Amino acid sequence: MSKTMENLQEAFAGESQANRKYLAFADKADKDGYPGVAKLFRAAAAAETVHAHAHLRAMKGIGATEDNLKEAVAGETHEFKDMYPQMIVDAEAENEAQALRSFQYANEVEKVHADLYQKALDNLGEQTEVEYYVCSVCGYTRENEAPDQCPVCKAGKKAFFKVD
Repeated sequence: MSKTMENLQEAFAGESQANRKYLAFADKADKDGYPGVAKLFRAAAAAETVHAHAHLRAMKGIGATEDNLKEAVAGETHEFKDMYPQMIVDAEAENEAQALRSFQYANEVEKVHADLYQKALDNLGEQTEVEYYVCSVCGYTRENEAPDQCPVCKAGKKAFFKVD
């Protein structure tokens, strides 16, 4: 792999992480009563997304939708089969309850994501419009309507938001 490709991968990861971190910082600034600071964090997060997408395009990391779905299935499957199980073991061994819960929730939800991506891949080309609802506690994702209770974290229906 070329040094430039390594740099693009590192830059993509860094910009992606900055985006997510700044959005979390914005939520905290809002809760702390600093709407102007929150807006700044959201603006910077949007800029980081622009950078990340540019790096991904330069890596030729966006393919045809079918290929993107296959990659998404593989990525989610890797996470729930290989990545998170070891992280769960490590968090248990180190008695890190908050990390353990975070890893367990993510592990369960990645299975759902893999299934949803596979379903979309299997139905690619069909003109079906599906609505998605996401649990704000654990990330569980559901088609068409929010459940009364999240099957992963047990949060109530009010914890779900519709993805536009």
